[in-house]
Amino acid sequence: MASSGGNAAKLMTTVVFYVKKSVLKVSLCGFSGPRQHDFPENSSTSMENPTGSNERELPSSCPIRMGATAGPEPEYEGIPWPGYKPRGSLARMLHNKAIHDYYLKQINKNDWYQCDLTQLHPDVARTFVQLDPDQDTISFLEEAERKSQWVLTQLWHTVVKMFLGWFMTQTSINGWLQRGSMFVVSRPQLLKLLNVDDTVKFQSLLDLGAGDGNVTAQLAPFFHRVYVTEVSVAMKNLLQRQGFSILDIDAWHRTNKYDVISCLNLIDRCDTPLDLLTQIRTALKPDGLVLLAVVLPFSPYVEAGACDHRPKQALPIEGDTFEAQVQSLVTNVLKPAHFEVLSWSRVPYLCEGDLQQSYYWLDDAIFVLKASDT
Repeated sequence: MASSGGNAAKLMTTVVFYVKKSVLKVSLCGFSGPRQHDFPENSSTSMENPTGSNERELPSSCPIRMGATAGPEPEYEGIPWPGYKPRGSLARMLHNKAIHDYYLKQINKNDWYQCDLTQLHPDVARTFVQLDPDQDTISFLEEAERKSQWVLTQLWHTVVKMFLGWFMTQTSINGWLQRGSMFVVSRPQLLKLLNVDDTVKFQSLLDLGAGDGNVTAQLAPFFHRVYVTEVSVAMKNLLQRQGFSILDIDAWHRTNKYDVISCLNLIDRCDTPLDLLTQIRTALKPDGLVLLAVVLPFSPYVEAGACDHRPKQALPIEGDTFEAQVQSLVTNVLKPAHFEVLSWSRVPYLCEGDLQQSYYWLDDAIFVLKASDT
């Protein structure tokens, strides 16, 4: 018994030591690689993070989006335990989380879906579909908040990430721990984008970079057969357990034709995104559809690429606003790749949180495309 107590004490000492070293920094969740990638520990320079720093000081009273600086520190009115000064690293961390989560609750979730259509060409503006935070979205946020309150589990994840990070990718670590699930679009939102009712049943779906399968599962009920690709072995195991057919990442575009191909938040994490778009068009049935989601502002990061994590093929996406980058993406990337936009919207790309805050989000532009002859 004495030996067990000593080991437990050593473990807790390790945990507390690591927390003390990291509590005042944002350890950016480390979701890199297909699907689990848009919250990288080594995020590249973006409009909202001009320094490209992979760690940011965390104000003690303001939640942040992953990948963006927190901004000015807001007023303390209405926050939990006003004036409380916690002692100890763990107490400070939990106090900060309570403050961050308080501000997350004050956010108007409808703002995530707003777009200034006056900044867009009329041809792009008229295909915009207004979405809103539906019950599936709210349920994901509530579940993320619940999981983030599992303090011992979150501490364990922090320690495991620290050690496994030496020889495993962040994607594989997340798959092994089964943490950091993502949410892009709900089933009702997808039906609205596709302009179909809930009785629709397509023959086949190919989801590229399916990650842990959480997003794929939202799409699966509308298809007879679901195929996926994934690089991470840990993620492949999760996908296999859910019954999805896993295809070779180098041969998927040569083996079959698909009714719908989803490429959600992948082209900014791909070494050759232009080649990927060409392969998607090749693997699409003549009347097939593409579901494409892209995080904006565009900030490419290739987890398994060169030392600087930059892709071999750069996409010419420009602009200082979300709307300007949408227009640039359509004009400079999608049209030259011979895709036509049928509909699109703005949605939050959500990720389960940690001991810093309950969830994180980025801004996604999600498109329904078809192949074009021009």
